[in-house]
Amino acid sequence: MIKFEELGLSTPVMSAISEMGYVEPSPVQEKAIPFLMAEDRDFVALAQTGTGKTAAFGLPAIEKTDVKNRKAQTLILSPTRELCLQIVVELNKFCKNIPGIKVVAVYGGAPIYDQIRKLNDGAHFIVATPGRMVDLIERKKVDLSHIKRVVLDEADEMLNMGFRDDLDSILKDTPETKNTWLFSATMPREAENIANRYMNDPHTITMGKKNAGTDNVNHLYYRVQARDRYLALKRVMDINPDIYGIIFCRTRQETKDVAEKLIKDGYNADALHGDLSQAQRDLVMRRFRLKTLQMLVATDVAARGIDVNDLTHVINYNLPDDVENYTHRSGRTGRAGKKGVSISIIHSRETSKIRQIEHIIKQKFDNAKVPNGEEVCEAQLFSLINKVNKAEVQEEKIAPYMEKVMETIGELPKEDLVKRFVAAEFNRFLEYYKDAPDLNIPDKREYDRDGGRRGRDGDRRDRDRGRGRSRSNDSNYTRFFINQGVKDGMTKRDLMGMINRVTRRRDITLGRIDVMKNFSFFEADKGMESDILKSFKNAVNENERPVVVEVAGDRKDDKRKGNNDSRRKGPFTGGRSGERKDYKDRRSGNSGGRREFRRKY
Repeated sequence: MIKFEELGLSTPVMSAISEMGYVEPSPVQEKAIPFLMAEDRDFVALAQTGTGKTAAFGLPAIEKTDVKNRKAQTLILSPTRELCLQIVVELNKFCKNIPGIKVVAVYGGAPIYDQIRKLNDGAHFIVATPGRMVDLIERKKVDLSHIKRVVLDEADEMLNMGFRDDLDSILKDTPETKNTWLFSATMPREAENIANRYMNDPHTITMGKKNAGTDNVNHLYYRVQARDRYLALKRVMDINPDIYGIIFCRTRQETKDVAEKLIKDGYNADALHGDLSQAQRDLVMRRFRLKTLQMLVATDVAARGIDVNDLTHVINYNLPDDVENYTHRSGRTGRAGKKGVSISIIHSRETSKIRQIEHIIKQKFDNAKVPNGEEVCEAQLFSLINKVNKAEVQEEKIAPYMEKVMETIGELPKEDLVKRFVAAEFNRFLEYYKDAPDLNIPDKREYDRDGGRRGRDGDRRDRDRGRGRSRSNDSNYTRFFINQGVKDGMTKRDLMGMINRVTRRRDITLGRIDVMKNFSFFEADKGMESDILKSFKNAVNENERPVVVEVAGDRKDDKRKGNNDSRRKGPFTGGRSGERKDYKDRRSGNSGGRREFRRKY
């Protein structure tokens, strides 16, 4: 392993990073710094979050800066205010021994005129969020004509947050002669498009495999019923008394709900979401960084750019909609050579999504078992004992109280004293976890006693499949009919997007989805049945065709109504004739055709 002294950095910069405790460069720093200092070329670096990318682009940019020229020479774009400010802090540490060099941050949520004033006073580095930079360009308050290099930090996150148009606008306003340095944890198609459009034959380095996860993170998943997700979360936290991490949720509302439940149940947690003011957000983050807050509950968007060291765990309360976002979540732990754990709490229908993520990050997940009450109590007990053993005794401070303490304890035997001490601190756990149920979903890869086979992800391949009942045979799901199919350009992903868009919710648990030629079926959490039907009441598709969503029929109901033919002719048999007949009946208003596969809600 080489040392920083071997990278060719100047004495002032070396002095600064030595004071910061830097000795050996990370892999991305080792490859990026010498190249960027020696070459004037476009550059792409793919490396996980927390691998030292700020120094990888910051140190070469500082070395190439003409301090006598007060014009902005380096523009760094980052996705969030938090990351923007973190970059500024790091850059100022790197160049603390270089007189006159100035770094200015511009971002939303702060007075724009204060930022304009600082820009007018001169800035060698501008570190900006895309939205605020576009605002300054439109106001003609920033001069980018002397920019020598543009750094796109966390490029994939900026694109995921919808900043593509802003990036296009900013890059078009910079000189064609500039160099563009793109740093990203993953390389989605949009980032490749940016590279192809605005970069000329970039030199590319990849740390590890493309889009892969870090080897320092252990990936686990727990399979539970959807209704037990929160109970499983509490057990995960209880089995890890010293946990310090982030809980990721899909929606703002879910983030609020989970955080409120945790706080009510006595956990040291708080929420970070888009409804918070900037002052509230800053307060939460300050508490989290100081570790006075143990767990942060956040959405993907709210957590963009959070850079906190020493996180022990990342918990996916829900898996991300875009599986590539899992890389960003898990990359927030296991940094700087330390070990971390990424835990996903999934329901019975999401095992296939775990397999997709495994394929993308090139890491294997372990199917862990949700701890039972006895295991949780044991972990909490020995955590307490370890704290007692490690407690620092300050003799002079406790001496005045010891005489009264000993009088109070009296002749109590040592064993009884320990028992009472443990009970006083531990009774609530013993009481709470007494007779605690098993939350794990049993392994369903074996054959059922009735001969029905269960698939890899726990879905039952029932011998009577297609007989008008839910494919999952799960009472927690409702099976819906929707009059959109392949002929409407519908895919499974499109259908999931339509459900999220029309209901304006992202917390609906979906089960099996069957897209057919002229219509489709999907399963959703039974508790969402009323919301889904109400949301789709007046919905139309992109072609202004009315969208009809109804609860799919039950085979027993059909039999009682005299529709015995439904067992032979309906779309559930998989026959094309049944599908065509259903479509024809629906267009002609034949209610009998509808009864073949669903009941009226």
